[in-house]
Amino acid sequence: MTDPLVLAGRHLAQQRRIAATTMAAALREWGMLDAGQLRASWSSVGPRLVAVLTSGQLAAATGADDYIDGVADAEDAGGAEDRVNPSAFAGVAADGRPLDTLMLRPLFTTFEAIKAGSGTQQALGAGRGLLATIIRSEVADAGRGAVGVGIAGRRTIQGYVRVVQPPACARCVILAGKEFGWNKGFQRHPRCDCIHLPTTLVARNQHRGRLDSDAFSPTTRPGRGGGAFVDPVDYFRSLSLAEQNRVFGEAGARAIREGADPASVVNARRGMYTADAYGRRVAATREGVTRRGAFYRAERRRAMDRGLVGPSGRGFQLRTPRLLPEEIYRLAEDREDAIRLLRRFGYLT
Repeated sequence: MTDPLVLAGRHLAQQRRIAATTMAAALREWGMLDAGQLRASWSSVGPRLVAVLTSGQLAAATGADDYIDGVADAEDAGGAEDRVNPSAFAGVAADGRPLDTLMLRPLFTTFEAIKAGSGTQQALGAGRGLLATIIRSEVADAGRGAVGVGIAGRRTIQGYVRVVQPPACARCVILAGKEFGWNKGFQRHPRCDCIHLPTTLVARNQHRGRLDSDAFSPTTRPGRGGGAFVDPVDYFRSLSLAEQNRVFGEAGARAIREGADPASVVNARRGMYTADAYGRRVAATREGVTRRGAFYRAERRRAMDRGLVGPSGRGFQLRTPRLLPEEIYRLAEDREDAIRLLRRFGYLT
């Protein structure tokens, strides 16, 4: 039987390969910009960049069910229930904005650098660096978002353990091995490629996934899985002295070597994109809400079925923001309600 942490290591490696392939393709497209006619050449390069990123997101999200199925099989936790809809995670940014808007950021960065006095090639280099960060982050977020939804859709999954693999920043390292509930969003930052390790009900009953002592099963023992770590101290000890100092700072690394808790040395938190809706601050997306969008059409059909508009759907106006998965978890009354909402908003089929 394959160790679940080994499966996590394989999944992480696969996600990194997808991100690297997508980034290489995007940077090739960026190289097609005409330095003398940036605006004109963007009209063709921009849409191709959107297509490249959309393809990478879809590839990253498509592996979610196989990964979760593999962990569930290893834990003898039963088969899959609801299946992930990978297309729901492609073609939209993690914060809900359209990709064509997001892809303008590297171009604007280039223009701003030129305006500040940089040469055209230097300015293009600045835009290129931002583009690489965006591609890597958005592909990773698509993969993580799909796994998170897949976890929520399987009642045999209790939650997840955060898996970290080198190179990782200090903020991620202190979260290695931390266990989260099935409805907890994944804390991350730009270029973060940490992943979920699903924790089954079977594993919980056998005290696996709790990593605060030596009582856990070898299925989640720190250091297993080809460099996939679920313990901050174990990760720290795997680094060279120079890397310890670089990641945590000389003073912080010294404190950890002397026995300090890594979490007391660094504090990893990230902000979250929110919007005003439903009389409160919620995380929502505009993806799929246009007249041709899948969410718009599903909501119009729902209104037609309920008799709120005529059989043709004429006169329907979409008034419901499409919630992001993290917001659904926060608002749902219980797991059944969360699964219902994930289906309604197109994240589960």
